Amino acid sequence: MDASIFHPDFKAQPFWWEAIRMGDDPPAELPARADVVIVGGGLTGLNCAIELGRGGAKPVVLDAEPLGFGASTRNGGGVSGGNNVGKGLSGAKGRQSPDEQQEWLRAIMGDASEGLNHIEALIEREGIECYYKRSGRFIGAWTPKHYDGMAAKVDALNRYADAGASMLPRERQREEMASDYYYGGMVVERTGKIHPGLYHRGLMEAAQRHGAILLGSTRAGALTRIAGGWRVETSRGPIEAGEVVIATNGYTGGLTPDLRRRLIPVASHIIATEELDPELAAGLIPKQRTLADSRRILCYYRMSHDNRRVIFGGRARFTQVTPQVSAPILHGMMLARWPQLKGVRVTHAWTGNVAFAFDYLPHMGVTPKGLHYAMACNGAGVAMLSYLGAEVGKKLLGKSNHVPVFDGREFPTRPFYAGNPWMLPVVGNWYRFRDWLDRRAA
Repeated sequence: MDASIFHPDFKAQPFWWEAIRMGDDPPAELPARADVVIVGGGLTGLNCAIELGRGGAKPVVLDAEPLGFGASTRNGGGVSGGNNVGKGLSGAKGRQSPDEQQEWLRAIMGDASEGLNHIEALIEREGIECYYKRSGRFIGAWTPKHYDGMAAKVDALNRYADAGASMLPRERQREEMASDYYYGGMVVERTGKIHPGLYHRGLMEAAQRHGAILLGSTRAGALTRIAGGWRVETSRGPIEAGEVVIATNGYTGGLTPDLRRRLIPVASHIIATEELDPELAAGLIPKQRTLADSRRILCYYRMSHDNRRVIFGGRARFTQVTPQVSAPILHGMMLARWPQLKGVRVTHAWTGNVAFAFDYLPHMGVTPKGLHYAMACNGAGVAMLSYLGAEVGKKLLGKSNHVPVFDGREFPTRPFYAGNPWMLPVVGNWYRFRDWLDRRAA
């Protein structure tokens, strides 16, 4: 470990927490009954609560940790516009006809793009001050072959997600970043960036305005069917509800084992640098976009909301490790892309869980026992889980005019998998080898 990369004021916590008081949850008492109990106080749960409250229902949100303690305030702050629906697009293969394949693409990418529409409308309607900007994204091609693969997707992205996507050859790459590290890449205009901590805090305030009761540090226990709904045991006592929503995503545990075995929790690690020289900072990402790349062990990065620091994230490890392990790895990745940042120190390092589904698609629906859920963001949770959380709320109110393609789809698992992703270190090493091999061949 290179201890010299750590700033004297280093904190093993999200940089975003500097703008909020994590753990300063609103004081509230657990009521005896609610219309809906929502388990999980992140983006999914709060968006659901806002929608329910606007429709006249009385939701109660429970979180085992302080509200927002999980990935909702630990992410990189990128807001996808439908371009990041992952390998699920391969579901079009093997369909009976080209027309059916195109309909699959249209449905998946069109609904995924609704996440951006939802989050922009929500921020404006609720007056949430969170430094949101439709900034666009540049995705660097790890190899020339990856560049060609991106180019093959441009037409579908623009046709079905209105992505504003275009290809940028390597000789023009410095229009987007002060580096020659990639082999060109794709620009996607219809994406944004946000301050995750302030966005989550704004959602909390909006949910309360609409009548939701928010209870942090309140762990949900046994879920029992009763006449007219559910009885939910909690660390503060029992509560009855007409419906229960599970909104735990990458932190889904033993409370709902059937959902847990359908999710692969993957750790994502992030660092924030100390404040940079203003001239250096201004030149790193000239158009102030978010950046990512096409590697299997991907990286994603951006400037902070005040354009003074680099926020750099990626799969330093696929599992939870200490910042002393993850930060030097991420720092090295950052220097590979921007050698001019040599000597810049790290002030914050943190980790959060994202959740992948085996089909790489988001999912919402109802379990056989009658629990509603929305989860499996596959790395695009800020927009997608905000949108799906609100859609669950509309569904419970009976006010949804549109059934998302992600609702009620088969939610696959694998034989003998119970939610413990023991295979991740093996998968991670294989992906690293494949990335190395691809780059060497290039």
